[in-house]
Amino acid sequence: MRDGTNLSWRNVVASWHKNNQMMSSKYRYLNCGLLIWVLLLALAPTAGADSAKEQLQGTIDRVVEVLRTIRSQEDIERNRKSLRQILLIRFDFAAMAQTSLGKRWNDLKGEEGEFVSAFTDFVEHSYMSTLGSYQGEKVVYDSDWANGESAEVDTRVVGGQGSPIKIGYKLHLKGEQWMVYDAVIDDVSVVGNYRAQFARILHTASLEELIQNLRAKASGR
Repeated sequence: MRDGTNLSWRNVVASWHKNNQMMSSKYRYLNCGLLIWVLLLALAPTAGADSAKEQLQGTIDRVVEVLRTIRSQEDIERNRKSLRQILLIRFDFAAMAQTSLGKRWNDLKGEEGEFVSAFTDFVEHSYMSTLGSYQGEKVVYDSDWANGESAEVDTRVVGGQGSPIKIGYKLHLKGEQWMVYDAVIDDVSVVGNYRAQFARILHTASLEELIQNLRAKASGR
């Protein structure tokens, strides 16, 4: 773990990790990166922004504006519905869910939509349960590249105590939207981490039990 564990965004991570007890403590730091990733990627791109970096930067700027207004649970509840729609616009949850299951995706046999729904609710709950802890951290854009319908944007989260956190975003183009399907936190894939965790769970549990587990976590149980 990094120094400065009292940093607000690390408190966010602690809360998120508590709500996901099925996850191994080995992955606590990676879950930190996932939460920061979720906090930063929420709004649709601004009009006229064509590149992945422009869309991402416009998103982050607007999210920070929202985070600055949240002071209470009432503020979170008031924004819950709109935040859900924002997340659905920005994240390719279907692609994330499919990659997280790997070969086991084919075993769903008609239940793909149910798994994507449970996965989406799980991530959304993690996001909603940690709002309000932002204390002015900033994002620095280092480099970006695009090749056809694929792109990557490298950033760092800086500010507060502790060292900068490197986050590389992987996006693909769907229509006019650059949608995030993975993030790499200090060279470790977030979706790859989910895949490893789900594989361990599925070693002794069924897909239905995994779905039930995700739904339980999404409902706060």
